[in-house]
Amino acid sequence: MKLKRLMALGMAAVMTMSLTACGGGSNDSSSSSSSTNNNASSSDASSSNSSTDSGTSSADNTTGTDSAVPTYASIKLGEDYTDFTASIKFIHHKTDREGDGTMASMIAAFNEVYPNISVETEGITDYAGTSLLRLPTGADWGDVMFIPTIDVADYPEYFQPYGTVEEMSELINFADNCKLDDYCYGIGYMGNAQGLLYNKKVFADAGITNLPKTPDEFIAALQQIKDNTDAIPLYTNYASGWALGGQWDALLGAITKGDTAWLNQKFTHQAEPFADNGDGTGAYALYKILYDAVAQGLTEEDYTTTDWEGCKGMINRGEIGTMVLGSWAIAQMKDAGDNPDDIGYMPFPISINGQQYATAGPDYNYGINAKASDENKTAAMIFVKWMVEESGWCDLEGGYPISKTAETSFVFDGVNIVTNDPAPDDEADLMNQMNAASELNFNNGGDSRVQAIVEAAAAGTPYENLTAEWTQKWNDAQSSLGVDVTY
Repeated sequence: MKLKRLMALGMAAVMTMSLTACGGGSNDSSSSSSSTNNNASSSDASSSNSSTDSGTSSADNTTGTDSAVPTYASIKLGEDYTDFTASIKFIHHKTDREGDGTMASMIAAFNEVYPNISVETEGITDYAGTSLLRLPTGADWGDVMFIPTIDVADYPEYFQPYGTVEEMSELINFADNCKLDDYCYGIGYMGNAQGLLYNKKVFADAGITNLPKTPDEFIAALQQIKDNTDAIPLYTNYASGWALGGQWDALLGAITKGDTAWLNQKFTHQAEPFADNGDGTGAYALYKILYDAVAQGLTEEDYTTTDWEGCKGMINRGEIGTMVLGSWAIAQMKDAGDNPDDIGYMPFPISINGQQYATAGPDYNYGINAKASDENKTAAMIFVKWMVEESGWCDLEGGYPISKTAETSFVFDGVNIVTNDPAPDDEADLMNQMNAASELNFNNGGDSRVQAIVEAAAAGTPYENLTAEWTQKWNDAQSSLGVDVTY
């Protein structure tokens, strides 16, 4: 039954990327792999045990669940375990970084400090689906992976905890993102802030002097771009699916409500979450921005012909004014042409009592295989900590910082950056159940629902028809699952 559930989740994940995996499909061009410094065999690993330069025994610092494996917090990089010998494998979705040599360079730098820990890496194109298919195979997939979409309750079966959420919160942001029973099972490789990419020169040429802060101001700005430049005001990325649906869904919550408890604690219990608040806030206002932009001719002429790879160079050249994408996309757009300084990032244009909000959270999270040997778990723990704190990968991608000690160049002015509060432990999977019962799939592969907004706007179908349909499906799901409607 568990394998069937994983496969079902995999089918949903194939369709799109959720908030925790926003960057997944953006770089997937081809599957590739690399192996560096393979100077240690499996037999070497099993004979090395857990020795360190400092003489510290890994048994002195444990998660409380595995006495032979050190916690993340207990490891002192560059001091402990520098003679440790093991061979581990890391699977991930960043095929671009396999192809351009970045991954190999990071592993080489890691091996300058830990020369006897061999790390094989594999970049997988269809990561969301492939990782779920490999996950039940146990140790066969490797030692470190980016955690795919699975039930929170299944974390201990597949992944090694890094330590308690309390101790991890001293070292990293978003320590509670992959939490179960007060233990942290996942650490982001980079963070994503949610907002809006824009071309600074296009805005200047259009005569936009102040960044829009409300839906009305944003639509007016798009109209200025259309009237005064040759750029596409808002590029939908309709054809890719994930670069439309997952990106707009990621804005639900504190950004649109100013309430960090809404998305994961109140949404499932609300009778009419898609009602018009009348003040340019909430889920209604969020998706209405997309509808209005399409209906008023402020997007590309033919939404079916959008091209994800092509749009990167287009916004760099000033052929696109704005795109709704997480901050993970900043580096890609800057690298796509000769005008990196023209790429800007701004808070999403919804204000609550005059305040704009941006949520931030981890992209894919590093997970350590619970079925690996103790030696490989130890090597994996060292590797993950080095990647988070010393590799510079997060900053290279333009990510919101994960480590609380590593240097960062991320700047996002004029916005209150918050994190959506997690669901209560007894409702950890309620949102997944509501998504399945309603088939609306918010932040879980709901590309077709968001694509339907574009289609409806282009066809002249009233927006209220869509919100009424969503409300009915949501209410039916609440009824079928016995969910208390308290808001």
